[in-house]
Amino acid sequence: MVYGRGDSMRKVLTLLKIEGKLALRCPDGIIFGVGMPAGILFLIAVIGGNNNAFGSDYTFLQSGFASLLTVGICATAFMGIPLALADYRDKKILKHFFVTPVSPMLMLGVQVMIGMLTSIISASIIAILSIVCFNYQMSGNFIYFIGAYFLVMFSMYSIGMLIASVCKTTRIANLVTTFVYFPMIFLSGATIPYEMFPKTLQKVANVLPLTHGIKLLKQVSLGINGDQFIFSILLLLIFTIVGVVLSIVLFKWD
Repeated sequence: MVYGRGDSMRKVLTLLKIEGKLALRCPDGIIFGVGMPAGILFLIAVIGGNNNAFGSDYTFLQSGFASLLTVGICATAFMGIPLALADYRDKKILKHFFVTPVSPMLMLGVQVMIGMLTSIISASIIAILSIVCFNYQMSGNFIYFIGAYFLVMFSMYSIGMLIASVCKTTRIANLVTTFVYFPMIFLSGATIPYEMFPKTLQKVANVLPLTHGIKLLKQVSLGINGDQFIFSILLLLIFTIVGVVLSIVLFKWD
């Protein structure tokens, strides 16, 4: 049993090392996952800075900080994971893995780990820039915020895993990820503040799980106990569980 666990760990580390090197050859994750949120952060800090946001007692920077952390998550969840596996499926690489001990869970898990690493690097850069350059201070509980951050991450990755499992070609994956990524990134409040949307558009945005994830992160970071706090957590948990189960059940090797 000890040997079996060690052998499984070696397979994971070997596959992770190979996939990590391949991911470094594609700059999209760095550009959209790290560069884009950092650029938006500077825009918010320069334009809004420490001015109160939307007539509240918190600043634009405090309001936007939680949202910007999800940009890195979205870039890897809806572009990185699905497009990487769709490319392997399109080139019949996954078909070769089918006759090996590599399982769908391992293939998806390694891609998720690479995406998580990119997202955490992105979040760390945003946090360092916010604190060092713009004197950002979190009003809420830091530990709760970390928990909320990973809950949002897992829920978004579960959707990305599901897309990666069912898209047969890169062309289909590109089409699906486009229709998922851009509404998530622009309508959820990740880049454009949710509070700026008209009421009708807010109702549309509330359909998106990331909208509730950002609301949760904002509430925790600002120390606000809203009425939808529990609802957001339950919704994200449901998306995580359903997405992971369906991605494993529906996984296609070719």
